[in-house]
Amino acid sequence: MAKSERDRQALQQTMKAIIAGSKRTSAKASSQASLPGLEVPTHSRAARPQSHDSELPDRVAELVHSIPVQRRLSDLVLAPQVVDAVEEFIDEFSQAPLLRSHSLEPRHTVLLLGPPGNGKTSLAEAMATELSLPLLSVRYDAIVDSFLGETSNRLRRLIEYATQNPCVLFFDEFEAVGKERSDAQETGEIKRVVSTLLVQMDRLPSHTVIVCATNHPELLDRAVWRRFEIKLEIDKPGPQQLKEWFQKFEASLEAPSGITPQEFADHMRGESMATVEAFTLDVRRKVVLSRGKISPAEAVRLVIARGNALASTVIIKEQSSGDKLSDRATKARTGRTRKS
Repeated sequence: MAKSERDRQALQQTMKAIIAGSKRTSAKASSQASLPGLEVPTHSRAARPQSHDSELPDRVAELVHSIPVQRRLSDLVLAPQVVDAVEEFIDEFSQAPLLRSHSLEPRHTVLLLGPPGNGKTSLAEAMATELSLPLLSVRYDAIVDSFLGETSNRLRRLIEYATQNPCVLFFDEFEAVGKERSDAQETGEIKRVVSTLLVQMDRLPSHTVIVCATNHPELLDRAVWRRFEIKLEIDKPGPQQLKEWFQKFEASLEAPSGITPQEFADHMRGESMATVEAFTLDVRRKVVLSRGKISPAEAVRLVIARGNALASTVIIKEQSSGDKLSDRATKARTGRTRKS
């Protein structure tokens, strides 16, 4: 048996032990026959259920989206320091009994920062996969209500469920509910939500993980920051990460791509990970739809050529628009001068 597989089985056994302990300390938990998402075998992706919606009670199912977890940490291309931090975080869960024997708890609150399209949601999914936990993404449209106190009640209901049912609770675009309370433009209801959220986060046990993602960390309330034990910046991929991604992609093609990893990195420099992934998916589609008439190398050239053509069109349009704006501004200034 491979070491990684033994580690995953050991982690699953540890999580079951943690949950068994939480059952003994909670009357409500002790009445439950099982906990969702933790009896799933982890030796293969195919064995993992694609949804946990049917296992969620109605009072909670309306507040979250249950996201199928399939991505592994090894599937992502991340900065080395991010990978090291996540692996250490996962290891803490596998060593939770040892930590508790020394009156310590594993960390369980994570804040992901960075521009959109670079893998914050994918990383949350990978963490859930590695921890063998269901991933529940909070629905703000169902949580936030205009009636006084109702939002806090719904949030409290969700946290109570997460307390008794270990999971990865994911807050995307976290600035929507974690905004600075001193902002005069915010409503009283949102300010109460922030206060309630902070209190509820402190109540969560360490066997439930909170992962929050934001593109605007400057908007977060100052008290929110200290609630997160781990803060990771997920930025655009650098040259080395682009090369690694392309090498994996080319290996999956089982045929020459026609370009080198360095050429790919040069072409995709400064792009988000979402754009990089879209490029490789576009190549795959062309190869599949051609039914063997187009080689991977030809598909890569076509996608690059189309991307260059679109980029040139955008630049020309922006320049033309800028010229027109400049012309209008000049005419306006001239008109004002003549009137004066």
